[in-house]
Amino acid sequence: MAKQRFSSPETEERCRTCLEEFHSYLDFQNKSANTIRAYLFTVRQFYELYPTINTENMLLYKCYLIDHYKPQTVNLRIRAMNCFQEFLNLPATRLLMVRYQRRPFLENVISQADYEYLKNCLLRDGKTNYYFAVRIMAGTGLRISELIQLQVKDIQQGYVDLYSKGNRMRRVYIPKNIRRPCLKWLIASDRTTGYIFLNRSGERITANGIRNQLCYFASIYNLDPTVVHPHSFRHLFAKNFIEHCSDIAMLSDILGHESIETTRIYLHRSSTEQQQIFNQVVNW
Repeated sequence: MAKQRFSSPETEERCRTCLEEFHSYLDFQNKSANTIRAYLFTVRQFYELYPTINTENMLLYKCYLIDHYKPQTVNLRIRAMNCFQEFLNLPATRLLMVRYQRRPFLENVISQADYEYLKNCLLRDGKTNYYFAVRIMAGTGLRISELIQLQVKDIQQGYVDLYSKGNRMRRVYIPKNIRRPCLKWLIASDRTTGYIFLNRSGERITANGIRNQLCYFASIYNLDPTVVHPHSFRHLFAKNFIEHCSDIAMLSDILGHESIETTRIYLHRSSTEQQQIFNQVVNW
């Protein structure tokens, strides 16, 4: 479906003003920067396809989403439009989410062996910044957007307080086996304040900056690039945590999940592990 333009400059200006007000509304609700960006994109997309919000156009938009995106993305866009309609006080046109079957296994999770190998390579080659980025993600379950917010004081005190969706606060602890060497590195670098992860210019590194570097490291260290990405280390943390501690409610709190059902995926083995077990067990 070809991208449509706004029907008139007046319509575009009206939409722009509405989006600015919606942005303020989302800020007031303490939505994350990533959520705000996704919601604003969705509203722009809707208005580029349809002139007004009504039941018919909303159903058409849902069909468009189903035709073009995966179920997770469809539901994200639906949540965005439902939130926008709440902002406009139009509850009658809310859409239902699409239902889909969750996979009974984890995908694209780095193995413990590859994680250890990557850590050793980064430390050996003096990539200390990324060595600790990888260790902290795998040792705390922090999202990449949360990792880049870490400051020296968080390492010093051994925890960081984060605010998740719905303005819920969660505390994530930094384990001693990571905290101690990280503090030594920071002291040796004469860094007592500010953000931990910096770029070459001394500014706070971006999430994309870390993603791009991880992709580069996967290439030079001959690792599978599909498992060397920030969220893979969050998955590894959750998988290891649940193997050593069966408290799934605690894990859900640590990860900042809205529902414990989201966390239950970590009770399953990865697809690679399932295949290995299958090959070992089935010998008939």
